[in-house]
Amino acid sequence: MSGRSILRLRVDLPPDADAELPPLLRTLLENITPRVQMLEDGAFLDLTGATRWWQRDARGITELVQFRVAAHLGLRTAAGVAGTPMIAAMACALTPLGHSTVIDDSPEATTAFLRPRPVRELPGVGTKTAALLAEYGLHTVGDVADFPQVTLQRLLGARMGRALHEHAQGHDTQVVDPTPTPASISTEHHFARDELDPAAHRRVLLALADDLGARLRGSGQIAAGVTVTVRYADSSGTRRSRTLPEASQHTVLLARTAYAVYDSLALQRARVRGISLRAETLRPADGAVRQLALDGGDDKVLSVEAVADRARARYGCQVLYPAALAVRSRHPSARHQVPARGLQARDS
Repeated sequence: MSGRSILRLRVDLPPDADAELPPLLRTLLENITPRVQMLEDGAFLDLTGATRWWQRDARGITELVQFRVAAHLGLRTAAGVAGTPMIAAMACALTPLGHSTVIDDSPEATTAFLRPRPVRELPGVGTKTAALLAEYGLHTVGDVADFPQVTLQRLLGARMGRALHEHAQGHDTQVVDPTPTPASISTEHHFARDELDPAAHRRVLLALADDLGARLRGSGQIAAGVTVTVRYADSSGTRRSRTLPEASQHTVLLARTAYAVYDSLALQRARVRGISLRAETLRPADGAVRQLALDGGDDKVLSVEAVADRARARYGCQVLYPAALAVRSRHPSARHQVPARGLQARDS
């Protein structure tokens, strides 16, 4: 494999993973190469300078990494290797656990991989953006690559149109950044008794999203993804993550994504003991670009959100809250307390 070699490693972390596991994983990976960027579900590794040291090509080092992670930490992994972090991540997303996909860092190999892929697999393309592009016959990455950049910019805005066109051409300016993992914030709720009612679960998710949204807006940050963790009566748990259609600090988008994650679990009369919600990969809100992820009707919701933030700042966090949280649950004694801000889904 010529040129750069970037490994995207996806790790199958258990929902109840010990807090010491991520640092142990980082140490193990840094024994392979010092250029390791940790993520919530794995890491990026720049293998470019490690091939000579290990006297192996990128595929051989990837096999070594996966073997060591399994042997030392007992974790299954999937791996994608390419010349850029973007293509490595796309390859990794298509790779099942226990396997690896290696794409040579050459224009021919990059083009052969990228062009047939659905456009929604490109970073920054949400459901609504993909639907808009489909209206113009742009279904694959190759379609976007062949489309005039100036027309894309008219459709999506200057910054997003230019970035999407560059990505479709296989251009990626990302580098593997070995600085500490971007910050995350989380909040959780423990039910007074094991809760079977999905409506109660969704009210708690809304309360948690409302809490995280207010904290993000208060700190001037946006989140690129969320993770929902559901704890059951037998002390087991399920954790699942999803990237937001666009990095955001708005409750409506955080809640929608949390609902989508919850729905994907397909819980059937599950006895839920607790739910936690985490906002991940935080960065300053100054760099946010509003894409086509929010409906036009959400403008009113966002205006109300701004008013609620000002009221809470002046009178306290329990002054205003989403109306759905005022619905009485079947158990009047069960109040949904979110410890992080004292937000309470009050019974009417």
